[in-house]
Amino acid sequence: MSEKLQHGSAGGLILGIESSCDDSSAALLDIETLELKFHKKISQDAEHCAFGGVVPELAARLHTAALPKILEQIKPELPRVKAVAVTNEPGLSVSLVGGVAMAKALASSLRVPLIAVNHLAGHVYSLFLSQEARLPAGVLLVSGGHTMVLDIGAEGAVSVLAATMDDSFGESFDKVAKMLGLGYPGGVAVEKAAKSGCERFKFTVPLLGDARTAYSFSGLKNQVRVETEKLAESGNLGAQEIADICFAFENTACKHILNKLEKVFAQRKFERFGVVGGASANLNLRSSLKALCDKYGCELICAPLEFCSDNAAMIARAGREKYLRGEFAGLDLQASPRSELTRI
Repeated sequence: MSEKLQHGSAGGLILGIESSCDDSSAALLDIETLELKFHKKISQDAEHCAFGGVVPELAARLHTAALPKILEQIKPELPRVKAVAVTNEPGLSVSLVGGVAMAKALASSLRVPLIAVNHLAGHVYSLFLSQEARLPAGVLLVSGGHTMVLDIGAEGAVSVLAATMDDSFGESFDKVAKMLGLGYPGGVAVEKAAKSGCERFKFTVPLLGDARTAYSFSGLKNQVRVETEKLAESGNLGAQEIADICFAFENTACKHILNKLEKVFAQRKFERFGVVGGASANLNLRSSLKALCDKYGCELICAPLEFCSDNAAMIARAGREKYLRGEFAGLDLQASPRSELTRI
Protein backbone atom coordinates (compact mmCIF):
# COMPACT_ATOMS: atom_id res chain seq x y z
CA MET A 1 0.00 0.00 0.00
CA SER A 2 1.31 3.44 -0.90
CA GLU A 3 2.62 5.49 2.01
CA LYS A 4 0.35 8.33 0.84
CA LEU A 5 -2.70 6.31 1.86
CA GLN A 6 -3.31 7.13 5.50
CA HIS A 7 -6.34 6.47 7.69
CA GLY A 8 -8.50 9.55 7.57
CA SER A 9 -11.03 10.99 9.93
CA ALA A 10 -14.16 8.97 10.60
CA GLY A 11 -16.71 9.09 7.82
CA GLY A 12 -17.66 7.12 4.77
CA LEU A 13 -17.98 3.36 4.49
CA ILE A 14 -15.98 0.23 5.18
CA LEU A 15 -16.45 -2.47 2.54
CA GLY A 16 -16.23 -5.93 4.10
CA ILE A 17 -15.61 -9.13 2.12
CA GLU A 18 -15.96 -12.66 3.51
CA SER A 19 -15.11 -15.91 1.69
CA SER A 20 -13.38 -18.06 4.31
CA CYS A 21 -15.47 -21.18 3.73
CA ASP A 22 -18.66 -21.68 1.75
CA ASP A 23 -20.48 -18.34 2.04
CA SER A 24 -19.77 -15.45 -0.32
CA SER A 25 -20.59 -12.16 1.36
CA ALA A 26 -20.05 -8.41 1.15
CA ALA A 27 -21.18 -5.56 3.38
CA LEU A 28 -21.00 -1.78 3.67
CA LEU A 29 -20.74 -0.32 7.16
CA ASP A 30 -20.92 3.36 8.06
CA ILE A 31 -17.73 4.23 9.93
CA GLU A 32 -19.31 6.90 12.15
CA THR A 33 -22.77 5.51 12.93
CA LEU A 34 -22.06 1.75 12.60
CA GLU A 35 -25.17 1.54 10.45
CA LEU A 36 -25.12 -1.45 8.12
CA LYS A 37 -25.85 0.12 4.74
CA PHE A 38 -25.68 -3.09 2.74
CA HIS A 39 -25.26 -6.77 3.40
CA LYS A 40 -25.57 -9.67 1.01
CA LYS A 41 -24.63 -13.32 1.41
CA ILE A 42 -24.85 -16.06 -1.19
CA SER A 43 -24.96 -19.49 0.43
CA GLN A 44 -23.53 -22.64 -1.13
CA ASP A 45 -25.50 -25.06 1.05
CA ALA A 46 -27.47 -26.55 -1.86
CA GLU A 47 -24.32 -27.29 -3.86
CA HIS A 48 -22.46 -28.93 -0.97
CA CYS A 49 -25.45 -30.82 0.45
CA ALA A 50 -24.98 -33.76 -1.91
CA PHE A 51 -21.50 -34.32 -0.48
CA GLY A 52 -22.50 -34.02 3.19
CA GLY A 53 -19.99 -31.23 3.77
CA VAL A 54 -17.96 -28.49 2.12
CA VAL A 55 -15.88 -29.45 -0.91
CA PRO A 56 -13.06 -26.85 -1.02
CA GLU A 57 -12.51 -26.82 -4.79
CA LEU A 58 -16.24 -26.43 -5.43
CA ALA A 59 -16.45 -23.65 -2.86
CA ALA A 60 -13.62 -21.77 -4.58
CA ARG A 61 -15.33 -21.95 -7.97
CA LEU A 62 -18.63 -20.75 -6.52
CA HIS A 63 -16.94 -17.79 -4.79
CA THR A 64 -15.45 -16.75 -8.13
CA ALA A 65 -18.96 -16.54 -9.58
CA ALA A 66 -20.79 -15.10 -6.56
CA LEU A 67 -18.51 -12.30 -5.33
CA PRO A 68 -18.61 -10.27 -8.60
CA LYS A 69 -22.43 -10.54 -8.60
CA ILE A 70 -22.59 -9.00 -5.13
CA LEU A 71 -20.06 -6.32 -6.05
CA GLU A 72 -22.22 -5.28 -8.99
CA GLN A 73 -25.00 -4.35 -6.55
CA ILE A 74 -22.83 -1.92 -4.57
CA LYS A 75 -21.05 -0.17 -7.44
CA PRO A 76 -22.92 3.14 -6.89
CA GLU A 77 -21.58 3.27 -3.30
CA LEU A 78 -17.93 2.54 -4.10
CA PRO A 79 -16.93 6.24 -4.19
CA ARG A 80 -17.88 6.45 -0.49
CA VAL A 81 -15.68 3.51 0.50
CA LYS A 82 -12.76 4.57 2.70
CA ALA A 83 -11.21 1.11 3.15
CA VAL A 84 -11.66 -2.52 2.09
CA ALA A 85 -11.64 -5.13 4.87
CA VAL A 86 -11.28 -8.79 3.96
CA THR A 87 -10.99 -12.10 5.77
CA ASN A 88 -7.49 -13.40 5.10
CA GLU A 89 -7.22 -15.92 7.97
CA PRO A 90 -8.09 -18.60 9.04
CA GLY A 91 -10.22 -20.70 6.68
CA LEU A 92 -10.06 -22.82 3.55
CA SER A 93 -7.06 -21.63 1.57
CA VAL A 94 -8.76 -21.92 -1.82
CA SER A 95 -11.78 -20.00 -0.54
CA LEU A 96 -9.82 -17.23 1.17
CA VAL A 97 -7.83 -16.56 -1.99
CA GLY A 98 -10.89 -15.39 -3.94
CA GLY A 99 -11.93 -12.80 -1.38
CA VAL A 100 -8.37 -11.55 -0.82
CA ALA A 101 -7.78 -11.16 -4.56
CA MET A 102 -10.98 -9.13 -4.98
CA ALA A 103 -10.18 -6.96 -1.96
CA LYS A 104 -6.68 -6.17 -3.22
CA ALA A 105 -8.02 -5.24 -6.66
CA LEU A 106 -10.68 -2.97 -5.14
CA ALA A 107 -8.30 -1.28 -2.71
CA SER A 108 -5.88 -0.59 -5.53
CA SER A 109 -8.47 0.76 -7.97
CA LEU A 110 -10.26 2.88 -5.34
CA ARG A 111 -6.93 4.03 -3.86
CA VAL A 112 -8.04 3.22 -0.32
CA PRO A 113 -6.39 1.17 2.45
CA LEU A 114 -6.61 -2.61 2.56
CA ILE A 115 -7.43 -4.16 5.94
CA ALA A 116 -6.70 -7.79 6.85
CA VAL A 117 -9.24 -9.29 9.25
CA ASN A 118 -8.92 -12.47 11.27
CA HIS A 119 -12.16 -14.42 10.78
CA LEU A 120 -12.39 -15.23 14.50
CA ALA A 121 -12.05 -11.55 15.42
CA GLY A 122 -14.91 -10.94 13.02
CA HIS A 123 -17.07 -13.39 14.95
CA VAL A 124 -16.30 -11.57 18.20
CA TYR A 125 -17.38 -8.28 16.62
CA SER A 126 -20.69 -9.87 15.58
CA LEU A 127 -21.63 -9.13 19.21
CA PHE A 128 -21.19 -5.41 18.57
CA LEU A 129 -22.40 -4.85 15.02
CA SER A 130 -24.29 -1.63 15.78
CA GLN A 131 -22.53 -0.46 18.93
CA GLU A 132 -19.07 0.20 20.29
CA ALA A 133 -17.36 -2.90 21.68
CA ARG A 134 -18.04 -3.56 25.36
CA LEU A 135 -14.81 -4.96 26.71
CA PRO A 136 -13.46 -6.76 28.68
CA ALA A 137 -15.55 -9.87 28.07
CA GLY A 138 -15.43 -13.63 28.00
CA VAL A 139 -16.47 -15.26 24.72
CA LEU A 140 -17.44 -18.79 23.71
CA LEU A 141 -16.72 -19.31 20.02
CA VAL A 142 -18.47 -22.34 18.55
CA SER A 143 -18.40 -22.97 14.81
CA GLY A 144 -17.73 -25.64 12.23
CA GLY A 145 -14.00 -25.17 12.60
CA HIS A 146 -13.48 -23.89 16.14
CA THR A 147 -14.55 -24.39 19.72
CA MET A 148 -12.79 -22.17 22.25
CA VAL A 149 -13.33 -19.99 25.28
CA LEU A 150 -11.66 -16.59 25.04
CA ASP A 151 -10.80 -13.97 27.62
CA ILE A 152 -10.71 -10.59 25.86
CA GLY A 153 -9.15 -7.68 27.72
CA ALA A 154 -10.21 -4.05 27.73
CA GLU A 155 -7.72 -3.23 24.96
CA GLY A 156 -8.61 -6.27 22.85
CA ALA A 157 -5.84 -8.67 23.87
CA VAL A 158 -7.02 -12.29 23.62
CA SER A 159 -6.18 -15.25 25.87
CA VAL A 160 -7.47 -18.74 25.06
CA LEU A 161 -8.88 -20.37 28.19
CA ALA A 162 -10.14 -23.59 26.59
CA ALA A 163 -10.15 -25.23 23.17
CA THR A 164 -11.13 -28.51 21.56
CA MET A 165 -8.62 -31.31 21.23
CA ASP A 166 -10.28 -32.77 18.13
CA ASP A 167 -13.65 -32.06 16.49
CA SER A 168 -15.35 -28.72 17.01
CA PHE A 169 -18.86 -28.36 18.41
CA GLY A 170 -20.26 -27.41 15.00
CA GLU A 171 -18.26 -30.07 13.15
CA SER A 172 -19.67 -32.77 15.43
CA PHE A 173 -23.21 -31.70 14.50
CA ASP A 174 -22.34 -31.90 10.80
CA LYS A 175 -20.86 -35.37 11.19
CA VAL A 176 -23.80 -36.67 13.22
CA ALA A 177 -26.19 -35.30 10.59
CA LYS A 178 -24.23 -37.11 7.89
CA MET A 179 -24.37 -40.41 9.84
CA LEU A 180 -28.13 -40.08 10.18
CA GLY A 181 -28.71 -38.98 6.58
CA LEU A 182 -30.04 -35.57 7.59
CA GLY A 183 -28.09 -33.58 5.03
CA TYR A 184 -25.99 -30.43 5.23
CA PRO A 185 -25.66 -28.08 7.06
CA GLY A 186 -25.91 -30.43 10.00
CA GLY A 187 -26.42 -28.02 12.87
CA VAL A 188 -29.85 -26.89 11.73
CA ALA A 189 -30.89 -30.43 10.74
CA VAL A 190 -29.90 -32.01 14.06
CA GLU A 191 -31.48 -29.23 16.12
CA LYS A 192 -34.72 -29.55 14.16
CA ALA A 193 -34.85 -33.34 14.56
CA ALA A 194 -34.05 -33.08 18.27
CA LYS A 195 -37.20 -31.03 18.84
CA SER A 196 -39.35 -34.14 18.27
CA GLY A 197 -37.01 -36.46 20.19
CA CYS A 198 -37.37 -37.77 23.71
CA GLU A 199 -35.08 -38.93 26.50
CA ARG A 200 -34.40 -42.47 25.33
CA PHE A 201 -30.66 -42.78 24.70
CA LYS A 202 -27.93 -42.03 27.23
CA PHE A 203 -24.63 -40.72 25.93
CA THR A 204 -21.68 -40.07 28.22
CA VAL A 205 -20.60 -36.44 28.61
CA PRO A 206 -16.98 -36.24 27.35
CA LEU A 207 -14.16 -35.57 29.85
CA LEU A 208 -16.67 -35.34 32.68
CA GLY A 209 -14.19 -36.29 35.39
CA ASP A 210 -11.24 -34.58 33.75
CA ALA A 211 -10.00 -31.44 35.52
CA ARG A 212 -8.69 -29.91 32.29
CA THR A 213 -10.58 -27.04 30.67
CA ALA A 214 -10.55 -28.70 27.26
CA TYR A 215 -13.15 -30.02 24.86
CA SER A 216 -13.37 -33.27 22.90
CA PHE A 217 -16.28 -34.31 20.70
CA SER A 218 -14.79 -37.33 18.91
CA GLY A 219 -15.87 -39.78 21.61
CA LEU A 220 -19.44 -38.47 21.65
CA LYS A 221 -19.55 -38.70 17.88
CA ASN A 222 -18.41 -42.32 18.15
CA GLN A 223 -21.18 -43.09 20.67
CA VAL A 224 -23.69 -41.83 18.12
CA ARG A 225 -22.10 -43.94 15.38
CA VAL A 226 -22.25 -47.12 17.46
CA GLU A 227 -25.92 -46.58 18.40
CA THR A 228 -26.86 -45.68 14.84
CA GLU A 229 -25.18 -48.76 13.36
CA LYS A 230 -26.79 -51.01 15.96
CA LEU A 231 -30.26 -49.70 15.17
CA ALA A 232 -29.67 -49.85 11.42
CA GLU A 233 -28.50 -53.48 11.59
CA SER A 234 -31.63 -54.47 13.50
CA GLY A 235 -33.87 -52.57 11.08
CA ASN A 236 -35.09 -50.21 13.79
CA LEU A 237 -33.59 -46.90 12.62
CA GLY A 238 -36.74 -44.95 11.88
CA ALA A 239 -37.63 -41.27 12.07
CA GLN A 240 -38.37 -41.39 15.79
CA GLU A 241 -35.12 -43.19 16.58
CA ILE A 242 -33.21 -40.57 14.60
CA ALA A 243 -35.00 -37.80 16.49
CA ASP A 244 -34.21 -39.47 19.82
CA ILE A 245 -30.52 -39.83 18.91
CA CYS A 246 -30.40 -36.15 17.92
CA PHE A 247 -32.09 -35.22 21.21
CA ALA A 248 -29.52 -37.17 23.23
CA PHE A 249 -26.57 -35.95 21.18
CA GLU A 250 -27.53 -32.27 21.30
CA ASN A 251 -28.16 -32.34 25.04
CA THR A 252 -24.90 -34.16 25.75
CA ALA A 253 -22.87 -31.83 23.52
CA CYS A 254 -24.35 -28.79 25.28
CA LYS A 255 -23.72 -30.36 28.71
CA HIS A 256 -20.08 -30.84 27.69
CA ILE A 257 -19.77 -27.16 26.79
CA LEU A 258 -21.39 -26.09 30.07
CA ASN A 259 -19.43 -28.53 32.22
CA LYS A 260 -16.11 -27.01 31.15
CA LEU A 261 -17.47 -23.47 31.30
CA GLU A 262 -18.43 -24.08 34.93
CA LYS A 263 -14.73 -24.70 35.62
CA VAL A 264 -13.76 -21.52 33.79
CA PHE A 265 -16.39 -19.42 35.58
CA ALA A 266 -15.29 -20.81 38.94
CA GLN A 267 -11.77 -19.52 38.26
CA ARG A 268 -12.50 -16.24 36.51
CA LYS A 269 -15.06 -13.49 37.03
CA PHE A 270 -16.76 -12.07 33.92
CA GLU A 271 -18.97 -9.01 33.89
CA ARG A 272 -20.27 -10.07 30.50
CA PHE A 273 -19.96 -13.22 28.43
CA GLY A 274 -20.70 -13.60 24.73
CA VAL A 275 -21.36 -16.56 22.45
CA VAL A 276 -20.49 -16.33 18.75
CA GLY A 277 -19.99 -18.52 15.67
CA GLY A 278 -22.37 -20.43 13.44
CA ALA A 279 -23.19 -23.01 16.10
CA SER A 280 -24.08 -20.26 18.59
CA ALA A 281 -27.49 -20.11 16.90
CA ASN A 282 -28.38 -23.37 18.70
CA LEU A 283 -31.19 -22.40 21.06
CA ASN A 284 -30.50 -25.26 23.48
CA LEU A 285 -26.96 -23.95 23.94
CA ARG A 286 -28.15 -20.36 24.35
CA SER A 287 -30.67 -21.37 26.98
CA SER A 288 -28.04 -23.32 28.92
CA LEU A 289 -25.59 -20.40 28.74
CA LYS A 290 -28.25 -17.99 30.00
CA ALA A 291 -28.79 -20.18 33.07
CA LEU A 292 -25.02 -20.35 33.68
CA CYS A 293 -24.56 -16.59 33.36
CA ASP A 294 -27.52 -15.94 35.67
CA LYS A 295 -25.96 -18.27 38.22
CA TYR A 296 -22.70 -16.31 38.19
CA GLY A 297 -24.24 -12.83 37.92
CA CYS A 298 -22.88 -12.31 34.44
CA GLU A 299 -24.59 -10.65 31.45
CA LEU A 300 -25.01 -12.95 28.45
CA ILE A 301 -24.61 -11.23 25.08
CA CYS A 302 -25.43 -13.01 21.83
CA ALA A 303 -24.96 -12.18 18.19
CA PRO A 304 -28.22 -11.73 16.24
CA LEU A 305 -29.27 -15.10 14.82
CA GLU A 306 -28.93 -13.89 11.23
CA PHE A 307 -25.29 -12.90 11.86
CA CYS A 308 -24.11 -16.01 13.74
CA SER A 309 -22.82 -17.79 10.65
CA ASP A 310 -20.05 -16.41 8.43
CA ASN A 311 -20.92 -12.96 7.09
CA ALA A 312 -19.26 -9.82 5.78
CA ALA A 313 -21.02 -7.49 8.24
CA MET A 314 -18.82 -8.79 11.07
CA ILE A 315 -15.72 -8.43 8.87
CA ALA A 316 -16.59 -4.82 8.08
CA ARG A 317 -17.22 -4.21 11.79
CA ALA A 318 -13.83 -5.64 12.79
CA GLY A 319 -12.25 -3.77 9.90
CA ARG A 320 -13.66 -0.49 11.17
CA GLU A 321 -11.66 -0.83 14.39
CA LYS A 322 -8.45 -1.46 12.47
CA TYR A 323 -9.24 1.48 10.19
CA LEU A 324 -9.54 3.84 13.16
CA ARG A 325 -6.24 2.49 14.53
CA GLY A 326 -4.55 2.84 11.15
CA GLU A 327 -3.71 -0.86 10.89
CA PHE A 328 -3.45 -1.47 7.16
CA ALA A 329 -2.12 -4.31 5.03
CA GLY A 330 -0.06 -4.14 1.86
CA LEU A 331 -1.16 -5.28 -1.58
CA ASP A 332 1.08 -8.30 -1.07
CA LEU A 333 -1.42 -9.63 1.50
CA GLN A 334 -1.73 -13.42 1.36
CA ALA A 335 -4.40 -15.85 2.55
CA SER A 336 -3.42 -17.85 5.63
CA PRO A 337 -5.50 -20.98 6.30
CA ARG A 338 -4.21 -21.28 9.88
CA SER A 339 -3.59 -18.59 12.45
CA GLU A 340 -3.89 -17.73 16.11
CA LEU A 341 -6.09 -14.97 17.48
CA THR A 342 -4.09 -12.76 19.83
CA ARG A 343 -5.98 -9.47 19.48
CA ILE A 344 -9.29 -8.31 18.09
